Amino acid sequence: MIRRRIEDGTYPPRTRVPSVMQIISEFGIATATAQKVHQGLRKEGLIYTEPGLGSFVAELPKERADGVQA
Repeated sequence: MIRRRIEDGTYPPRTRVPSVMQIISEFGIATATAQKVHQGLRKEGLIYTEPGLGSFVAELPKERADGVQA
């Protein structure tokens, strides 16, 4: 769900994404599962974490005019 919100622009680049605790509260999932959500998004390059500040949406590659991602 967080990935979908990033991809559809609900969370634009440089916007803070929900914390692990917020994900737990919103989706009713276990702590380990919420941590895996953050880890997976970081691994895919969709978010980055600034220690002490939180996690934010990364700049996503823009498509070129010919449809190939830069």
